[in-house]
Amino acid sequence: MNLYTERHGLRKPIERTSKISKEVYTLLLNACQKYYKNLTHIFKLQQHCSFVNQPYIEFNRSQFENRMVIKIPVIFRDDYGRIVAPQDNDVYDQYALIDLIEYVAENIKDISEGWNNDRYRNYWDIRCLNTTEVFDHYQNEINEIFQESGLLFTLTSEKIIERITENTPLSPAIETQVQQIAEYGTRELMKDAIALYKTPNPAARQDSVEKIWDALERLKTNYTNLDKRGSATKVVNDMSNGKDEFITIFDAEFRALTDIGNSFRIRHHETNKIDITDNRHYDYFFNRCLSLIALAIQYLK
Repeated sequence: MNLYTERHGLRKPIERTSKISKEVYTLLLNACQKYYKNLTHIFKLQQHCSFVNQPYIEFNRSQFENRMVIKIPVIFRDDYGRIVAPQDNDVYDQYALIDLIEYVAENIKDISEGWNNDRYRNYWDIRCLNTTEVFDHYQNEINEIFQESGLLFTLTSEKIIERITENTPLSPAIETQVQQIAEYGTRELMKDAIALYKTPNPAARQDSVEKIWDALERLKTNYTNLDKRGSATKVVNDMSNGKDEFITIFDAEFRALTDIGNSFRIRHHETNKIDITDNRHYDYFFNRCLSLIALAIQYLK
C-alpha cells in the first residue's frame, strides 16, 4: 500500500543504491531470523517432556550458529559468536548477509507447530513438512525490504539474489535468445557473463566484461568452415541483410569493440593496458558489447 505522501507525489523519490545500511541490515536480518524455525529439518533439537513422557522437537539455534561459522565465516557476530545486526561504528560485510538470505531461501521448508495440548501446554512442538510454500512469503518479505529501501537487489524464484540492472538492454527476451545460441562455447560464455553481471558484488563486473568480450571474439568464428576473418565478415553481412550502409556500421562497431578489448584491461592484463576503476564504466562496456551480440545472434545460422 502506498502512503499518503507517495500517492500524492509529496515524497522525494527513493535513492536507488547497492549499499545496505545498518538500518536495512537489521530489517533483513530480522526477516531471516523470523524464518529460522523453517530450517528445523536441518537443525533439530530433540527434547523430552518428562511430565507426559513424550518427545518433541525444537529449532537448534546453537547448532545453526555453529554451522554458520563454517558456511558464512565473515558475517557480523557479537562477542558471543551470535549472528546479530551491526551497531554504531561496527564494520560489516553486506555480502555475507546476502549469503545468509540465500542460505535460508535455499533450505526453507514448511513447518507445523503448536502446543501438545491446548489445555495444559506441556511443550511447543515443531513438525517438519516436506513442502516449501513458505518460500513465497519469505521471498516477498525480503523483496519488500529491498524495494522500500531502494536497494538494487531482488531475491529470485531460483532462490538467489541478483542485482537489479538499470539502463541496460539486458532483458528476459535477450536471455532467452542467449539460451538458444547453437554454438556451445559462445552460449556458455554469454550465460556466464550475464550471471556475473547480475551478481550483487561489484567485484564481479570485471569478470562479466571479460566473459562477454570472450564471447564476442568467439562469435566472430561462428562459421567454422571459414577462417576467422571470413567468418566475421559473414556475421556482419548477415546482420546487415547485405546492405552496404549497415555493413559499414556493424563492421566499425566490431572493430571498435575489439580495440577496446585490446586497449583496456578487459581480456589482457599487461601493465600497458588501461585500468578501469569506475564500475559504471564496466556497465557501459558490458551493455555496449551486449547490444551488438544481442543483435548478431538473431542472424546466426
